[in-house]
Amino acid sequence: MSAEITVAFVQQFNSNILHLSQQKGSRLESKVRNESQKGKSQFFDRIGTVAATKKSGRHSSTPQMDTPHSRRRVTMDDYEWADMVDDQDKIRMLIDPTSEYAMAASFAFGRSKDDVIIANAIGSAYGGEDGSTEVVLPNTQKYAANDGTVFTNLNVKTLRAIKSMMDVKEVEGKRYIVCASSQINSLLGQTEVTSSDYNTVNALVKGEVNEFVGFEFIRLERLALTTSTVATAATGAVGAGASVVGSRAAFAFVDDGLLLTKGEDFQTKIGERADKSYATQVYAKMSIGSTRMEEEKVVEIICKE
Repeated sequence: MSAEITVAFVQQFNSNILHLSQQKGSRLESKVRNESQKGKSQFFDRIGTVAATKKSGRHSSTPQMDTPHSRRRVTMDDYEWADMVDDQDKIRMLIDPTSEYAMAASFAFGRSKDDVIIANAIGSAYGGEDGSTEVVLPNTQKYAANDGTVFTNLNVKTLRAIKSMMDVKEVEGKRYIVCASSQINSLLGQTEVTSSDYNTVNALVKGEVNEFVGFEFIRLERLALTTSTVATAATGAVGAGASVVGSRAAFAFVDDGLLLTKGEDFQTKIGERADKSYATQVYAKMSIGSTRMEEEKVVEIICKE
């Protein structure tokens, strides 16, 4: 049985199991492109940009336009979880915790989905004919939050810059900003915002709205801290300048710019274990993968905290 099961015994004077504070499930799964996957690795094809040519005259030769094709490889990984409840535990407790264990597993697997999506959003993708070509997120798709003089946490100036980066590249689709509570709260501290901006951001922090300057905000406290980013504070350009110390890697993305694949979504099995004194085992598993489908549809935002 779980070594922690005794905390729920009757002697604790509580007839209910309370799930402690945690992120309950995935916040990104429904925001990205979802596909099924068969096999350890699978390829997803892409079609690039083409241009029309001006006709040279009557009866001219038909031009041969080679439409560019490329692909991205998704490698799937397996996840599993299990815990057990002894029959004696059920006697000593006021409730059977089996279904609650399954719920706890569901929460954990949802968080794992977010971790996989985050890692592949700003990490390396793999393409080429055999999927062995590493594709890093280029510095041109990164931006260091700033006020024009120094590095800052997320502010309205930065949000407008990210919006412009996507606009000039004709990026279409539903846009999202993934950030932590620190970034959302930082928006309220910007003295240069207009009253209308402030009212919208204030409502965002309170949870009354979840959109601003064309982005829907997704709060996640699972974003990594980064200490190696070098950028220019005056422009936000990444790759040269000074180190942004104590920063968090938030990011913006468009819905079909990130892909989550599922060989098998979250599944649970509950049954007796004869080899464990017929204790009830709660078992859960899933097989998922993820990739970035297009660099132009993801922007890493380096936010100084």
